[in-house]
Amino acid sequence: MASLARSGDGTDAGLRKARGAGRARKRKSTFGSGAELREAALRLVDHHQNLNDLLLEVEDSVKPGGQGGVEHQEASSESFIVSVLQEQASRLGVPTAILAAKNAVSNIERICQASASPSQVPLLNLDQRKRLSCLLQTVKDLLANYVFCRSLFCQEMWKMKDPPVLEAVWHLHRADIAGLGELLESNPAAPAVVEWLCGSLCGLCERAEEASGDAELAGHVLSDFAIVLLQNGFQQTSEPGRKLEFKKVPYICQAVLQRMLTWVLDAVGKEKQEDVSTLQAMRFWLNVFSGSVYKSAVHPDSLQQFFRHTLTEVLTYNPLLKVSDAIHMQKEWSFTRTCSLLSTLYRKLFVAFGAKEVICQLQQVLETHEVNWQHVLSCVSTLVVCQAEAERLFKDLLSHLLIKAFENYDMENMITAFLIARQAALEGPAVFMPYSEWFKASFGNAGGHHGSSKKALVFLFEFLSELVPFEAAPYLKVHIMYPPFVPTKHRSILLEYITLAKTRLADLKVAIEDMGLYEDLSSTDESVQPQGQALRDVEKALQIFENTRKIPTSVIEASIFRRPYYTSWFLPALLRPRVLPKTPDACMAFIDSLKRADKIPSNLYSTYMQACRAMKEKILQDESKVEPSHSKEPVEQLKADLAELRMLIVDQAKHEDVPAQIAVISDRLASVLGHSNDENEAATLNSPIEVDISAPRLEPCPQSVVDLLLTSFCQNLIAASYFNPPDRQGPCLSLFVKMMCGHRNLLPALLGRLCQLIYHQGPSLNNAHILGLAAFVVHLSESRALIPEVEANFGISQPVPEKVLSVSEYWNRLLVCRTEESFAFCMRFCTAAASYLMCKFSSCSHEDLCALLPPSLVKKLQYIVPRLCLEARAILCEEAKTDLTWSSLSCPSLNYRRASLCLWKQAHFQELLKEKAFQLSFREWLLLELEVYPEKDILSASERQDFHYWAIYQWYLPAPSASGGCDGDLEKACSTIINAILDSSQRVDLGSYGQSKMSVNPDILCKLQEMVLELGCRRKLLSGSSDAQRHCLFEILQERLKDRKHVSALGEQLWRQQELLLHRRILVGLPASALIMTFRKGKKTMLDCEDFFRFVNSELKNVCSRGYALSYDITAHFFRGLLNASLDCEEPAEGVNDVLTACQTKCPILLFSAALWWLRLEPVLCSQWQRLFGAPLAEELERLKEWQSSATSFLSSGVVFPLSGPLWISAAFLHCTVQQQSPRGRERNALKRLGTDTEQLLVSLLFFSLMDLISAKIAPKEGVDFQTSLERSLEIVRCLEERGTSWPLLFHSAEKDSRKYHVLRSAASDRHVRLLPVAFYSLTACFHQELLAREQTFLYVALDLYLQLLQLFVEGNDLPQSDQGDPLKVISTARRFLLGAIPRCPAQSFANIQPVRSVGLLLDTCEELDPELGATLLHFSRPAVAAELDEELALF
Repeated sequence: MASLARSGDGTDAGLRKARGAGRARKRKSTFGSGAELREAALRLVDHHQNLNDLLLEVEDSVKPGGQGGVEHQEASSESFIVSVLQEQASRLGVPTAILAAKNAVSNIERICQASASPSQVPLLNLDQRKRLSCLLQTVKDLLANYVFCRSLFCQEMWKMKDPPVLEAVWHLHRADIAGLGELLESNPAAPAVVEWLCGSLCGLCERAEEASGDAELAGHVLSDFAIVLLQNGFQQTSEPGRKLEFKKVPYICQAVLQRMLTWVLDAVGKEKQEDVSTLQAMRFWLNVFSGSVYKSAVHPDSLQQFFRHTLTEVLTYNPLLKVSDAIHMQKEWSFTRTCSLLSTLYRKLFVAFGAKEVICQLQQVLETHEVNWQHVLSCVSTLVVCQAEAERLFKDLLSHLLIKAFENYDMENMITAFLIARQAALEGPAVFMPYSEWFKASFGNAGGHHGSSKKALVFLFEFLSELVPFEAAPYLKVHIMYPPFVPTKHRSILLEYITLAKTRLADLKVAIEDMGLYEDLSSTDESVQPQGQALRDVEKALQIFENTRKIPTSVIEASIFRRPYYTSWFLPALLRPRVLPKTPDACMAFIDSLKRADKIPSNLYSTYMQACRAMKEKILQDESKVEPSHSKEPVEQLKADLAELRMLIVDQAKHEDVPAQIAVISDRLASVLGHSNDENEAATLNSPIEVDISAPRLEPCPQSVVDLLLTSFCQNLIAASYFNPPDRQGPCLSLFVKMMCGHRNLLPALLGRLCQLIYHQGPSLNNAHILGLAAFVVHLSESRALIPEVEANFGISQPVPEKVLSVSEYWNRLLVCRTEESFAFCMRFCTAAASYLMCKFSSCSHEDLCALLPPSLVKKLQYIVPRLCLEARAILCEEAKTDLTWSSLSCPSLNYRRASLCLWKQAHFQELLKEKAFQLSFREWLLLELEVYPEKDILSASERQDFHYWAIYQWYLPAPSASGGCDGDLEKACSTIINAILDSSQRVDLGSYGQSKMSVNPDILCKLQEMVLELGCRRKLLSGSSDAQRHCLFEILQERLKDRKHVSALGEQLWRQQELLLHRRILVGLPASALIMTFRKGKKTMLDCEDFFRFVNSELKNVCSRGYALSYDITAHFFRGLLNASLDCEEPAEGVNDVLTACQTKCPILLFSAALWWLRLEPVLCSQWQRLFGAPLAEELERLKEWQSSATSFLSSGVVFPLSGPLWISAAFLHCTVQQQSPRGRERNALKRLGTDTEQLLVSLLFFSLMDLISAKIAPKEGVDFQTSLERSLEIVRCLEERGTSWPLLFHSAEKDSRKYHVLRSAASDRHVRLLPVAFYSLTACFHQELLAREQTFLYVALDLYLQLLQLFVEGNDLPQSDQGDPLKVISTARRFLLGAIPRCPAQSFANIQPVRSVGLLLDTCEELDPELGATLLHFSRPAVAAELDEELALF
């Protein structure tokens, strides 16, 4: 090389001068030919011997003289260089090719050394790159002329003073002068070349991130060299067309790839300490793990081998952490906390592999290698977040590990399974089941792996015991609260473990006593505090109490067995000061119940009440409430993350990055909502979410977050739909919604906000909002397994049978169709949702689509589309593509009615309508129609009438029951309509904010009337058959009242009362003659009221506020129906007389009702009779007139009151007339004027007065005055006492002697009969000593009624709460009277108790409810004591 070195600048100057002179002027050449010219040039070179500049500058000497002379000049140039090299080589005695190779290396060395950089850099500057390009062109020409030695060139490259620049090597590789493989193979020192190449690659990655202009070049360099590294480092012997010519290259390539991977992995543990530029350089290197880099240049098997090797190396890298470290630290290795380098690497590998292959590789590595647990568990987290199918695959892996563990009693498989289950659960329920659920599913039943033998059971508990010293508190709580299933005979094993676990909890300063009553053990957050859990316990306890009206058993047990938690946490959470509502709510009632049960200390209760009053005063003083300030920084970061997500969603090439970005958003969302973590993390995952439908209230911070997320979703949907229809948008939006559902503390605000938007603001939303919300609801329904049920609060405390709703039912309640605006919105929303769903999941099978589609959505469309579109009432099927419907929804000039009809006519949609789950039944149709406000309906009255006729008579009545129809059965249709009317009225009406509806839709009622009349005509035709003897109307009503049990007695009572009021409303709305049936008996037509009598006696009498009489409407309806029905009889008057005579024994309340309302009833009946028959009134109707006339005459003119017919009917008319006509103070005079033998009449009058007294207590608005009723009752009692008439047995139905009062008691409502003890003890003012001595059964009756009174108070349901009578005052009065009366009662009074009721039973009841009274009764019931006191002075 020395002889070929540059000799001086003079030669260069001479050459340039010679060439310059030739260019300066044209003159005739002194050389005769080209050969002479070449000879002269060779002599010149021979004298100066500088080949280096000649190789570099030869290009400049070739100037194109014309289009035709270029090729000739190039050929001359090549031959000239070859001639020079050959001449020089012959002089030196070396081959020409060797000389050319050495000269080329010398030039490369000069080019690479020309850099001014202090250290070697991997890339050339522009000048170096230009000079190298000239050299490479010359070398390529030499290669073409076979005068260049490639092998020597490669060897000489490594003899340079400094290693070559990486870019120069790349140019040699790209120009096919010397491939990278040849260069690497020719280096004698493999470790040195590995060091050089790794250093150069690291420098290349750093340079790529520093200079944006070099990034593209660096990417090309990296991809070309990566191909070489893989081709040689993981070459396949079976790869066609490849020869295994290299020996050292495979080792070098593998070593380089390993060194570069180590470079990245070394930084994983110290990412925060690394320089940002270094981390960016490492991310640049991770591009070698992108499959797109290699395309078809690398054999697929080589690529798979490389990725598999890389994953193995990552998982086994530096395995220093122990299992105990993994147990303690795995929470820090969740996806969002994993080093970004590592998670990026994993995600690139997952793209190459797929979830199934990754898990197989993971399983193989775990079985055969020592692993780095941080990397393994980070891999689990990344996989479960980024791959939708990972959850199922991990469940299979866990099952496999447990099977192997219990087969071989292998602890390693057990710990692996537990670590993987916990790690996956850390990513939230949106991607994997909670740990508590997995533990229960695996070990919570006899079918678990541990249940096969005692050995397996011991193995499990030995394993759990070994974990205890390292366990965190949440996992120990799971194991204690959801222990593995253990047979009874082996319970000691479980108890030993629980003791050990509790000891560990004590060491962690987590008292098991502080665990909540309803604690969520699926959370692994160690920061959950007892106060947060206590708040959730209070919420759950209130839910139970509100449903049962009883203190939950768990609370009572906690107050006894878990006293520290109860007093330190539960009670303070319950007794948080607040402004108490005017009307006591469930919380106040719960606190009051605990106070009465002595479960709240008096001082704590007093402090609570004082604090509540202080808070009320403070709020009154300062009404302007300052909103709490929230940190804006996390929200701004969340906005930035959501914006980045949008960029990924619209770029289909970047969809693989979406799951990771959603995980980042999830972590950011947790920090934004972090202010309530303690409470919400402790919430039970399956506890219902409370939403106030009537007026959903949201705090500012949660609402802003929800709005941000909903806005992001809508923007993402619109942006993605601009480029692709929903079926080609990937799972991005599904993952986004699923992530939101995983944040349990976000769901209340989310569902509340959706309530605001859909129910309250729906009609005002624009098309973009509707499209976005509709798609969002579809994805929420897709993730419904993650959403608890919704407990809808309708604004009032109302006994609603179905208050807890599924998510699908919740949407159904929000999408109401009542007014013109709501119909239009509902059609738009449902059409958008159905179209989006059918397009989004168009590739799904029919079964999968049915599983995804919310039935309520399809049913709403079945209701709305035929109602608003006449064309839809005729079934027309047109095949159409769903995405066309979706695209039409995005059109600015959108006609939703046309779009809905287009969707309706699709064959695919019509196929869905054939599925039973999606068929809108007649009952469901009726419930929807009954919600419509006729005055605000989108249809006119005539249009609505046409629609009803089509729906009922053309669609549902003839339709088979399998599709929701009536099978042509008119009776079945009537039953469905009646039940729908009642169900609709009982349901809380959202439109009136919780007020239940007591009116009946007139249009539907009209159709029911038509059907009932048709049924009546049919019965007449079938007269005499068994069907004609059935009164289907009362069968329907009675059937509804059967087996309708509520969780609380009060709820049952209120529901039943409202139900019966609705029954009465329906009966009054039907034709009056429908209450009465006719039948043939021989040749006569008879009237049958038995069904109506039974219904009145068992049900209707219990909703009459007067206690002994029905309301006017049903009373008048019966009598009018009776007269109408008698038209079918040959002798109408006889038929009416028979029915009214039967009423005296079978349904006396109808006659009492006639007595109460006769002044209004008489003109109606007399007029109707005259119209129908034109004859004198029927005898029994005439008798009713006479009773009324006699009572009026007796009170007004002083005539004797006639005692005709049943005395209790006369008493009813007299009592009602007294109420209506007689002024106060004249009752006693009237009573005195009653003749002898009127004792039964007086007792009956007492009964009616006592009924009024009770009515005044429980229904003061009915116009009955309590004091007046009490005075009348006392007057009657005094009158009876003066006549010596026995009356106490009126109060007791068990006595045989009281059978004469059976008619009176049978006519009273059940509630009035239950409250007779209250009426009895309101009369104590007239209970004298003579009464005790004369009435030997009085003591028994008084004691029995007192016990009934106490029982009523204990039940707390029936005692009146009006201002006129304090229940406790009545009880105190009764008790005081008995304690004074028992010692004064004659011995015969105690003796007379025994035949009726054993003293022992009476004493037991007394001792249970009132021990003091029981002891007194026991003492004085002894015959000797009673005899001694028989001669005592009078009590009064």
